Amino acid sequence: MKTQNLIEELFNRYVETENFSGVGLVKKGDETIFHKSYGYAHRGWNVSNELNTKFDTASITKIFTAVAILKLVDNKLLRLDDKVIDILNLDHSSIHKDVTVYHLLTHTSGIADDADEEAGECYEDLWKEKPNYSVRETIDYLPQFIQKEANFQPGEGCRYNNCAFILLGLIIEKISEKSYREYVKEHIFDVVGMKQSGFFSMDEVVENAAEHYASIEDENENITGYRKNIYSYPAIGSADAGALTTVKDLDLFIRSLKSRKLLSDELTTDIFAPKEVYRKHTEVTEMMGYGFQFLVKNDSGEIIYIQKDGINPGVSCVMNYYPQSDMTIIIMANQDTNVWDLAWDVQDIMIGEV
Repeated sequence: MKTQNLIEELFNRYVETENFSGVGLVKKGDETIFHKSYGYAHRGWNVSNELNTKFDTASITKIFTAVAILKLVDNKLLRLDDKVIDILNLDHSSIHKDVTVYHLLTHTSGIADDADEEAGECYEDLWKEKPNYSVRETIDYLPQFIQKEANFQPGEGCRYNNCAFILLGLIIEKISEKSYREYVKEHIFDVVGMKQSGFFSMDEVVENAAEHYASIEDENENITGYRKNIYSYPAIGSADAGALTTVKDLDLFIRSLKSRKLLSDELTTDIFAPKEVYRKHTEVTEMMGYGFQFLVKNDSGEIIYIQKDGINPGVSCVMNYYPQSDMTIIIMANQDTNVWDLAWDVQDIMIGEV
């Protein structure tokens, strides 16, 4: 059976058994192996997802922030060892004086998060007392974490942190004298030609944008219905999450980044490399290491793939790039679903078990 048919059968199975609704893209070099849409962009009107439907990227947005920061480094306007409190004048905050840009990029700053998801806190709970529409600009996030006690000293641990990227967004604004969103549009989206990508408010009319649906489950975890995620996080994306894009635009982005259209040779190499702090997984030889926001899977020193993913209520997305075969597997969903296993199942079809 042709590879395309095998992948299509796989997606159909995830639609039937895993609640998948969204778009998948598999591309090898210039050849599109698979590109198909499933489910509804708007359940109320039974409007189907299409190939060019825009989806929320959740934390995939962080890689745009990382590239934006590294462009400032390329332009000699910023150094990775610059101290955050010196740049942003945060002397009266709980941010440690030794926290650097590098620490923020690699999740090694130790600063507190507004919702510590690694400790089991729920990000949605932030908006039970505070209106989510009141947080629109990057600086609006500061009161949520700026005085909270740190988790560890800078560089002495690794803990995924959303608010580190809020600080990076503020650094971009301070140095560029543009809003974070303006800077990313001008220096990334426009440069690459990501015409379907941007930061759009939930109360804005946006062409070809999907609604996103969190699952409502009974006591046996069976899905009984859906709720829109409009109260789950701020009304417009910022430096930590929330840009809207398509699978084709994400493919264009990762290939443009790899081909050095966005950063210098040195920093392009650096952004695809794992750093010294690793998350060890099951096998001793297998590591998933945080780079400058990418997770880098390598085995015996050889990079298998780089990955950035995102998850929020009603949002699941994953972007895998395989440098050895110049292959991308990109899946974006507007319902709660396991896009990670789906991507790995596609990987098995394309290149066999890693």
